[in-house]
Amino acid sequence: MKFNSIKPGILILGAAILASCGSSEKPAQMAAPAATPVSVYTVAEDDVTTVDTYPGVVVALNEVELRAEVGGYVTAIFVTDGQKVTKGQKLYEIDRTNYLAAYNSAKANVEVAKANHSKAKKDAERYTNLAKQEAVAKQRVDYAITDMINAASQVAVAEANLATAKANLNRSVIVSPLSGTIGISQVKAGALVVQGSTLLNTVSTNDPIAVDIAVNQKDIPRFIKLQQSQSTVKDSVFSIELQDKSVYKMAGKIVAVDRAVDPGTGTIKVRISYPNASGMLLTGMTCNVRVLNKAETKQLTIPYKSVSEQLGEYMVYVVGDSSKAQQRIIKLGPEAGEKIVVLNGLQAGEVIVSEGAQNLRPGAVVQPTTAAPEVASTQSAKK
Repeated sequence: MKFNSIKPGILILGAAILASCGSSEKPAQMAAPAATPVSVYTVAEDDVTTVDTYPGVVVALNEVELRAEVGGYVTAIFVTDGQKVTKGQKLYEIDRTNYLAAYNSAKANVEVAKANHSKAKKDAERYTNLAKQEAVAKQRVDYAITDMINAASQVAVAEANLATAKANLNRSVIVSPLSGTIGISQVKAGALVVQGSTLLNTVSTNDPIAVDIAVNQKDIPRFIKLQQSQSTVKDSVFSIELQDKSVYKMAGKIVAVDRAVDPGTGTIKVRISYPNASGMLLTGMTCNVRVLNKAETKQLTIPYKSVSEQLGEYMVYVVGDSSKAQQRIIKLGPEAGEKIVVLNGLQAGEVIVSEGAQNLRPGAVVQPTTAAPEVASTQSAKK
């Protein structure tokens, strides 16, 4: 059989016929991916009030250490540890025997000095009169006047010694310098105390009481404004969170901003006063001071739960007109309740995914279950 007689055109036609007979069905089209249901949120500007937290230490507004001003043995203690005391109340007594004797001796010396001065004065007057009659030498008059002046000086010395003896006698009884609460005594009856060095006890006021916080120097202008504001207490700007996470309900106010910034830390001490009639706040306690910080202008905010973090960067899914979600890196500011401030990366009116972002990939089509105004208007336009 010879095949050379078959023409090329017939082969091409046969191949075409076979191809057309091999399959009568068209290839199936790729199905479009289903839209992922998500909740969305429209970015908007809000009046933002954040809460800044500062570690604080409770301090007394007025506190005095009681130290012995004279030496001796403690002969009496008139108060119990931790009791309330009033200004001028007797607290301790140091053996007064020697101080009482010194006082009585100084008092007697004053009387002697005054008697000597009185005699010297009379002598000077007598010799002066005699000198006028030329009945005595002028030199004798000078001696008499000098004796009178010396006697006057002796009176002054004696009176100064009496004042010192009286002060030491009074200092042998220690009284409270202020009204407040006394601490636990550092000495017992019979203990020997040294003048100027032995600490007997401490008295402090506790109502009102204060909390000291360290504030960064860049925030000094804001805290000075808060100090001058009349509404700080009314608005409860300063509140205290105790160690058990309970909140002290009394409102505070700034009573002092320190005179200088600590160059080592770059902070300045701010003292905030609180009413403390219940005695809940005790000197030395540590706590957290929560300071309300209201922004001067409106700021962009989004729900905190809409933000995801990857490798130290914060991102949200932004929904475009095609209902596709794209990731966008944003810069965050402080938290404001359940929301957080956005410093950069978003604009007011944009729509982001607030819930369901964990099920998305960049470019995924979404189906809002809670339609934001922009999404709703876009869908209406498409219809």
